[in-house]
Amino acid sequence: MTEPAALMRLQELDLELLKHASTLSAMPQRKRLQTIELASRKVASELKGIVGQRKDAQTDVTEAEEALAHYRAKTAEVQAEADAGEHTHREISSFEQQLTSLAKRIEKSEFTLGPLRERLERLERAERNARLTADRLETERATTQSELEEASRDLRAQIVSLSREREQVAAELPAALLERYEAARKRFKGLGVERLRGNVPSVCRVKLQPSQFHDLAQHGEITECPYCHRILITSEEE
Repeated sequence: MTEPAALMRLQELDLELLKHASTLSAMPQRKRLQTIELASRKVASELKGIVGQRKDAQTDVTEAEEALAHYRAKTAEVQAEADAGEHTHREISSFEQQLTSLAKRIEKSEFTLGPLRERLERLERAERNARLTADRLETERATTQSELEEASRDLRAQIVSLSREREQVAAELPAALLERYEAARKRFKGLGVERLRGNVPSVCRVKLQPSQFHDLAQHGEITECPYCHRILITSEEE
């Protein structure tokens, strides 16, 4: 393959690869995967916060239950001591004061414990729901990924085939010319090479003046368009 033909073929391959890559990135499953990923991150962040709150709520409930159990046990202990044997009036009065104080503490603990348990239950429900949502999103992600692989199998096979051919074609060009092509391809978004058809370049379509043909002939069949500065092939198509 001649250098002009290799340049044109390389550009054709790059344009095909660009088109396939665009088609691949625009597949609905890929967009859906992005949506699932964003949702999963949000749920994971919310779940982390819920778990932290649930652990704090569990600690609060445990401490309140322990306090309530302590006051009840202490009440039973004082009551048992009061019921045992004879006591003086002062001792009986002391028992009554202790039991009254303990009864108030028990009432306060029971009053405090109710809302704490309700908060813990709400957080446990929220945690369960968040975990269920995370599991559902993971299942949906796996299903969508499988659908994407199935739908894009032929396209990816074509990309592999075109990429291999591109390597072979690129290897036929001198390093300096390949570097020049790569720079033009990036600068002109894939259309860095054009062919002269008559006196009109195939891409920029600006008619060359007769005086310019002599100047172009001095640079061989691979030169530069004087107007758009793309690589210009002046020889006829093979």
